[in-house]
Amino acid sequence: MSALDAALDLLILIVLALLPALFYLSWVRQTERYRQEAWGPLLRAFVFGALFATIVAAILEAILVSVGTAASQAFPGPEFVFLNGNSTAGTFFLVLVIAPFVEEGLKGAGVISYGNQFRTVADGPVFGASVGLGFGFFETFLYGLGAYLVGGLAAGIVLILIRSISSVLLHGSSTAMFGYGYARSRFNAPGPGTGSYYLVAVGMHSSFNALASLATIVAFVGFSGLTVTAASVLGLFGAILFAFAAIEHVRSVIQVSDYPAIALGSGRYQPGRGRPPRGS
Repeated sequence: MSALDAALDLLILIVLALLPALFYLSWVRQTERYRQEAWGPLLRAFVFGALFATIVAAILEAILVSVGTAASQAFPGPEFVFLNGNSTAGTFFLVLVIAPFVEEGLKGAGVISYGNQFRTVADGPVFGASVGLGFGFFETFLYGLGAYLVGGLAAGIVLILIRSISSVLLHGSSTAMFGYGYARSRFNAPGPGTGSYYLVAVGMHSSFNALASLATIVAFVGFSGLTVTAASVLGLFGAILFAFAAIEHVRSVIQVSDYPAIALGSGRYQPGRGRPPRGS
């Protein structure tokens, strides 16, 4: 393969991973009908998720797995087996616990850094979706690149397309929910705030990963009532449905938290629900 062919393949993978994420971002942005966010800040948030959050998360997870593996070897015993990154239990612990906490924390940091852009509570989930979709785009591209290096362009394209209707949406949705909680805290809305919604984001992420890993879990547990192939298909469709249900929930949250910022019929700011429009 020539260098030009490899460059074209790489471009195809990047574009295929990027376009769905940007489409989802536009879809979420249009859900907010009251003064939609400018594209500039949203795209910067997208880049934060794509580059900083993704790369730092990969580094932190590698460090945690390395430390955990060393600890499990220093203190052998069944109670520490989940720390061993080379074991199946350790892999499950990474996928279901470490990755959700680390990744949602880093994506959440991106949302917080754009808090001064919030004008209403609805801006929180919009910026959260932007950071999360950026993370989902770049992670999906990296996975697609890995598949490409092993199985060629077709393998990379298939994996990117599957992740684009599942993982990318999940990343956008979970961080959007964190953004909603952070915006509620920022505007002193009553009820759960940043910490609670961070756990919601982690729970969504972990649940999705469990569905996506259903075949591996079934093989590990040895469940006789479900074959690995059936579990793989069931897990894939379950993960896709979960992802679309999550993004629809995010859109409903944006719609509900968008309009209360303005007292209906009066055009006046409603205290405690959002900040007044600039210039009012």
